[in-house]
Order: sequence, then structure tokens, then C-alpha cells
Amino acid sequence: MPHLRISQVATLLGVSDDTVRRWVDQDRLPAHRDEANRLVADGADVARLAQDLAADLDRDGLDPGSHRRSARNHLTGIVTRVVSDPVMSQVELQCGANRVVSLISTEAVNELGLQVGSVATAVIKATNVGLEGAPE
Repeated sequence: MPHLRISQVATLLGVSDDTVRRWVDQDRLPAHRDEANRLVADGADVARLAQDLAADLDRDGLDPGSHRRSARNHLTGIVTRVVSDPVMSQVELQCGANRVVSLISTEAVNELGLQVGSVATAVIKATNVGLEGAPE
């Protein structure tokens, strides 16, 4: 089982190292010392916490439509940039550690009221998804 250092966990979950340490102190994330005396967490425990955090977002109402759509891949975040011309717009969201860019009609941007600082959800539905492994 992979062991992740606190800084790696923080990066993966989009939070600070201090937040992860608080979660360890509060027993929200089990952790132990490795052979180099570094605080580490099991990858499976981090995966469970990531799922719990995502469920918390749903319960907090940040994505009220999450239980009413067929697409499972959705990321809720904050709009960080909108670039528009008369027909099309590029909308950037920061969803935790992930930056999502969407090209949609300017009419849709206006109808949705999207602007920098808005909360929005990227709904991703595709027939093909490519994955890359971490470099060795």
C-alpha cells in the first residue's frame, strides 16, 4: 500500500499541510511515522477521506444538482476567469487543486450569470477518458 507524506496529501486534497495535520490530530485521517520518522498516511485512507470531503461538498449545497444528473464526473469550484467574444466564451474554474476550462456559448455564460467569483460545477461526460500514471 502506498504511503503519502502530509505535503502530498495536502496537494492531492487541495488544502494546506496544517489542515491535514489537524485532521490527523482529530483522528479524521489515520497516520503514522515511517522509517525516516516522517508522518505518512496510507493511500487508501487518503482516498476514503477524499470521498468524504466530496460528499461533504454535496451536503453543504455547493452542488445542489449532484443527485439529479446522470453524469458522475462533476467538479464544483469557483470561476477564476471569463473571456468572451460575441459568440463563444472561455470559462476557467478552480476546483480544489484542479483547473477546469470550458468553452461554452456567451449566451450560456450570460444566462448562468457566470463571472469571476461565481460558484459553478463542471459536468464532464465523455466516451473516452485518457489517464497518465505518475512518472517513475
